[in-house]
Amino acid sequence: MTVHKTCDGVVRRDFLRVGVAGMTGLHLAGYLSLAQAGQLAEAQGKNAIFVNLSGGPSHLDTFDLKPDAPAEYRGTFNPIKTNVSGIEISEHLPHLAKCADKYAIFRGVSHTLGAHRLGTEYVNTGNRPLASLEYPGYGAVITKELSEPSEIPPFVAIPRSSQRAGFLGVRYAPLNTGRTPTIGSPFSVRGVSLGQSLTVSEVKKRKALLDDLDTTFAGAEENSQLVEGLDQFSQQAHAMITSPRSRQAFDISKESPAFAEKFGNSPFGASCLLATRLVESGVKFVTLTHGGWDTHRDNFTSLKDRQLPSFDQGLAALFVGLEEKGLLESTVVFVTGEFGRTPKINSRTAEGGRDHYPRCMFMLLAGGGIRGGQVIGQSDDKATAPLNDAILPDDVAATFYKAMGVDHTKEYHTSTGRPIMIVRDGTPVEQAFA
Repeated sequence: MTVHKTCDGVVRRDFLRVGVAGMTGLHLAGYLSLAQAGQLAEAQGKNAIFVNLSGGPSHLDTFDLKPDAPAEYRGTFNPIKTNVSGIEISEHLPHLAKCADKYAIFRGVSHTLGAHRLGTEYVNTGNRPLASLEYPGYGAVITKELSEPSEIPPFVAIPRSSQRAGFLGVRYAPLNTGRTPTIGSPFSVRGVSLGQSLTVSEVKKRKALLDDLDTTFAGAEENSQLVEGLDQFSQQAHAMITSPRSRQAFDISKESPAFAEKFGNSPFGASCLLATRLVESGVKFVTLTHGGWDTHRDNFTSLKDRQLPSFDQGLAALFVGLEEKGLLESTVVFVTGEFGRTPKINSRTAEGGRDHYPRCMFMLLAGGGIRGGQVIGQSDDKATAPLNDAILPDDVAATFYKAMGVDHTKEYHTSTGRPIMIVRDGTPVEQAFA
């Protein structure tokens, strides 16, 4: 699996804090013991897929081209027509151009956090980061609000996620798969083989180890949030390891070749295929990570040859595949990076690159009552800022929660009793549902 570093030297997987469970191999049982069930809410959106474009993709070279801008802004890419009249996107997104009716493009989304870590925290929670508080990510909130007891985990990250449980506690953290799948091959989830080769003796050995770990943790940290509920979920953990339903959910080799073919052969495409299978199996929230968008140098070659082909094919197949399975209307898809890129091309290389630029970026939403085939918001003639009122990440977060039937103004309480709204600032963008 490729590991992408951003310009500040941060490895995306290092955004996650490795806890005791990760260090000891307490993966599946520990995860389940920490995954308490919330209450099921009625909503058009029943599941969600969050696509994290880590590094910050260029808005001018993807979904907000400015062909009439001066050359030092517009770059070398040209717009192409989509299947929706009046909407154009990059020529290097031909698959997404053919299914533009399935998603809404938010242009002119704007904020002020130009560092990777802070921008990532912002767009993964819908709240500007605070030094005194760690907000829960979307997946943690959806797990708390919408999940039901099941042998299927409610929150899965492929291969891992920048979203944290925050003050909600690790019981709402994701099950990280640890790697990306390969189309046509059985898939093993981190720490637990879910292939048909899993034997009863292996299961017994794992369960005995987990029992020992449970006892050790309970004695050492009797009141620790990390080990809360281990006894309650021990049988559920064992059931998941041996469950045919879990093996089926994670095994993309079970998909028909004709269905899988449209996703291509890239790790991102395979992750998109797995995401469709997971939500079909009952997983409430899936995160996908597609890194490598930190294009300070050689922006156009990097996008054309490396980033855009797999992104275009995989994401388009995700939209089309969900629709073919009858899942698009019940699955909210949220696509974003942490910021956009500078409209004016730098001169670090002969070709040039684009730097961090939070003042203007794009986001995509689909499914769950979101009307596809529309552009929401607008940037100015050089894509340097919103043309009119800015759309904030907080507003898109509130829109996402509305699509999922979750009241974004609902208050939670921290361990000290401090009341915190799910989204502190932000108003749903009603045009998204019109």
